[in-house]
Amino acid sequence: MNRKIVFLTGTRADFGKLSPLMDIIEMDSNFECHIFVTGMHTLEKYGNTADEVYKKGYKNITVFNNQDNITKQEAVLANTVTGFSEYVKEILPDMIIVHGDRIETLAGAIVGAFNNILVSHIEGGEISGTVDEILRHSISKLSHLHFVTNKIAKQRLLQMGEKKKNIFSIGSPDVDLI
Repeated sequence: MNRKIVFLTGTRADFGKLSPLMDIIEMDSNFECHIFVTGMHTLEKYGNTADEVYKKGYKNITVFNNQDNITKQEAVLANTVTGFSEYVKEILPDMIIVHGDRIETLAGAIVGAFNNILVSHIEGGEISGTVDEILRHSISKLSHLHFVTNKIAKQRLLQMGEKKKNIFSIGSPDVDLI
């Protein structure tokens, strides 16, 4: 039985960081790679970057329009939770992989936590001094596995009460892109 891994991507930036891992999962016969594309990817003013996901040739892509150009952020969160929840109930994934500190990422972590689906968070424990930091820490608390960029981020997660055995220092995914 193949394990189903769902990647949630809302921006060109997180897609760029997640795509090397998507490539590995897509090629491994032990896994099914599923990609839930939403957020800025679906908006014309940001270049309809969902097209970039399609161009990579992945088999299982679902695009969900969670907003328009004037939707308030709390409505974007609610729309994404609703849409992603319906999606995961349909495909029944074994793991959800999220990245960073976006509203779509928070929605993915909420859905995973409420449905007892393993959530892996990439780049938790970072700080920015903005509302993004609050989102990032909330996502970390809703996640089960943590892939951090450095020792300081790992220490922050430990201070937040996350289990040491569930935190892995992997460096920055940006290095793979370079």
